[in-house]
Order: sequence, then structure tokens, then C-alpha cells
Amino acid sequence: MTAQIASKSVARGPAEHSVRDQIVKAAHDCFAHYGYAKTTVSDLAREIGFSKAYIYRFFESKQAIGEAICGDCLDGLFNRVRQAVDEGVNATDKLRRFAKTVATAGAEMFFADRKLYEIAAFASSEKWAATQVYTERLRHLLEEILKEGRESGEFERKTPLDETGRSIFYVFLPFIDPVFLERNLELLPDAQNEVTSLVLRSLAP
Repeated sequence: MTAQIASKSVARGPAEHSVRDQIVKAAHDCFAHYGYAKTTVSDLAREIGFSKAYIYRFFESKQAIGEAICGDCLDGLFNRVRQAVDEGVNATDKLRRFAKTVATAGAEMFFADRKLYEIAAFASSEKWAATQVYTERLRHLLEEILKEGRESGEFERKTPLDETGRSIFYVFLPFIDPVFLERNLELLPDAQNEVTSLVLRSLAP
């Protein structure tokens, strides 16, 4: 009997994922057209042809749907930054690539998908879990770069690593957080390049 129940559960899984994906895709389209704030779960239900109650079987709120969309978007952004960093020849190059890519990727999203950018900005302002995870992943990646630079002798070792990592992250925050980035778009890429150069000078041994 237990085996039969488990078998049914496994069989049901892919179908449930398919429905969730369908809801997320429809929500992305609605948000892109009408904006996150103006779209309701009832709007999504009409768009997909589901009842509102059925949607609530998969997502507890509109925010949960927005989090799913935002999470996918931020995963893509982080993967771009991670790939750029991995292609760096040394810690100095990796730090430059980190700063450049995180700013460029965010700016491209702003111009390519304005409504999606609005969701990311709203999520950042409301401190959604997806944005917190993205921030922590960037922090850890930055710390990896700093550790490598210290081990190679490129960066100074006197200042505690955690303090250095936090300070540099705060400096880069205007190019990371979508709310700040929107206000600084006209400063790119000069401001980001100059700030990165200043950071690297401060890290010199």
C-alpha cells in the first residue's frame, strides 16, 4: 500500500511542476504587460483559465508567484556573474569582472524587460527572500575573490576578511541593488570602473 501511494506521488509530481510553470509563465506575461502592482491573482486566473482557488493550491499569494519569477531572474544574473568571475586570470581581474558584470547584467535587464526590472526593484524594497538569497550569494562570491587575492599576495591581509568583504560590498551596492542602480544608470560604466579601481588600490598590500 505504501509503495502504491509513493508511486502515485511520484507520478503526480511532474504534472504539478507543469502547472506551476504554467502559472509562473502566465504571471510573467501579465506582470510584463500590466505591471506587478496592477495585476491581481484574479487577473492571472482569467488569463490562464484556472480558478483563483486552484492557483492558491500552488502559490499562497501573488507575492509567492512574484518570488518565483524574481528568483529565476536573479539566478540567471548570478550565473552570469559567476561565469565572468571564473574566467578571470587572477583575483584582481576577477574583482573587476565581478563589479562590471553585476552592473551590466542589471542594466541590461532594466532596458530589456522593464516590468521584470520593476518586480526586482519592488522585491528589493520589500526584502523578499529571493533578493536576500541573491545578495548572500554575491557576498560569498566576493569573499572567495578576496581570499584568493590574499593567498596570491595581490591583496592586503591586515584588515579582517569579514570587515573587508562587507565594506567592499557596501561600496558596490549602488551597482547591485536595482533600486539604487536605476538612479545611477547614467553613471555607467565610468562610475563602476572608477569605484572598482579605488577598491583595488585600497586592497594593495
